[in-house]
Amino acid sequence: MGKNETAKASKSEPKKKGGIRKYFRDLKSEMKKVTWPDRKQVVNNTTVVLTMMCITGLFLAGVDIGLGWLVTLFIGLGA
Repeated sequence: MGKNETAKASKSEPKKKGGIRKYFRDLKSEMKKVTWPDRKQVVNNTTVVLTMMCITGLFLAGVDIGLGWLVTLFIGLGA
């Protein structure tokens, strides 16, 4: 049997029944396996993210101001 014949055979199989119930049953099972972080870890991670956002924002603001200054300098030379 070639690749095309195998693909056609798998496409023609009917879908399994009990979809929505099985989905929520599996969802509940997977949620029990999740390890949720404690409050200290959430606060720490949030602090790290906010700090990095501020540093990145300041860096991008500096680059923007510097490039704006360069553009103004070059425009001034042409006038």
